[in-house]
Amino acid sequence: MTAIEMPRRLPIWQRLFYGIPLLGWLARDAAEGEPEDLVYTAAAIFSMWGCSALLFGLPGLYIPAVLMVPIMFLILILISRG
Repeated sequence: MTAIEMPRRLPIWQRLFYGIPLLGWLARDAAEGEPEDLVYTAAAIFSMWGCSALLFGLPGLYIPAVLMVPIMFLILILISRG
């Protein structure tokens, strides 16, 4: 017998989410990487947002902000519940 540890198998929703080409890589790196990788992930997200504003103009700036509103509502509800 050997003492080899098998890597844990991720749930199906995580495997599907991590399979998305750019977002999955950023999410996996932020969740399972080094602590400074979270800073690099945030910088990459803000850079993508800035590039969309340069490419598409004001809709590229406003639409991601409007799409973040339900996420912020959820965060505020979770904070208020304790």
